[in-house]
This record gives sequence, structure tokens and C-alpha cells, in this order.
Amino acid sequence: MNIEVKKLPSYQVAYVRHVGSYLETYKAWGTLSKWVEKNDLPSTEYFIGISLDDPSVTDEYSCRYDACITIPEEFVKEGDSSVEFKTLSGGLYALYSFYDTIDKLAIAYQSVYGQWLPNSDYEPDDRYALEFCMNDPYTDPEGKAKVDLYIPIKSVGGHHQFEDNL
Repeated sequence: MNIEVKKLPSYQVAYVRHVGSYLETYKAWGTLSKWVEKNDLPSTEYFIGISLDDPSVTDEYSCRYDACITIPEEFVKEGDSSVEFKTLSGGLYALYSFYDTIDKLAIAYQSVYGQWLPNSDYEPDDRYALEFCMNDPYTDPEGKAKVDLYIPIKSVGGHHQFEDNL
């Protein structure tokens, strides 16, 4: 697997929560897109999805998902019932660049957690994985999603040479 270890900063985000099947998260993205247009956010912001539950453990209709967009530091968070705000924690992440149909994203998660992680110098951290959405699968010529999947990690047994150099 082609995995890169990266350190991410913290991000301020606006988000819309979806509860239900992960195959219906487009509903949350639709609500968020309308809010983004209304607030005229710069095109340099990141769209980030966060799957909060493991569908192999949690009932499909109880799965929580946050559709997020990063917001500039100077952004005024005025009351708007369609979105909420939070900070995503920075830190060490394993980056896996995914490009396939969205239904295969679960397999990418299983590969990172089940194959790469046990053979690395890292273990999973308790932060949520971040799915940086790099394209719109509905406009992709092959209908595929380009996702930079960031899995939160920490060094096994404390320090790691890589962290000392940051």
C-alpha cells in the first residue's frame, strides 16, 4: 500500500451531520453546498467527510457522518441553523490516496487498518479519520471519488524518529 505519514494542522470547520446510510451522505453535502454558496467561501477551503461510526458494528441507519468544509480563521460564525461549527484535531496521520467508486471506500479503510497499520511502527489514535474530498464523483468521467484518506495514528510506545524531526 502506498501510505505517506503526514502531520496535519487543526482545522476550523462548518459541518452538517447526516444520520443513516453512508451511501446517502450526499444529502448532508447538498445542505452544506447551499450554505457555502450563501457565505461565499473561498475555493481554497477543503471539503472533509468524517465517518463517525463503523458500519460493521453500528446499524446502517444509526451511522453518523459529518460533511465539513474548512473555514478561514477570520470567518464570523453567525447563527445559522443549517450548519454547526467545530475544530478538527491536527496531529499525525497515515495518508492513503483513494480513487475508485465511493462504495469501495470501506475496503480502503479495512486495508489501512487491517494490513498497513499492523505492519507499521504506528497504532491507531482515537481521533476520527478524515476523508478529504478532492473531486465531485458526480462530475468525474468515470464516476469515481478521489479521496485523500487520513487515518489518525500515533507511534507504538511513544516517540518515533519521524516525530522528533518535526
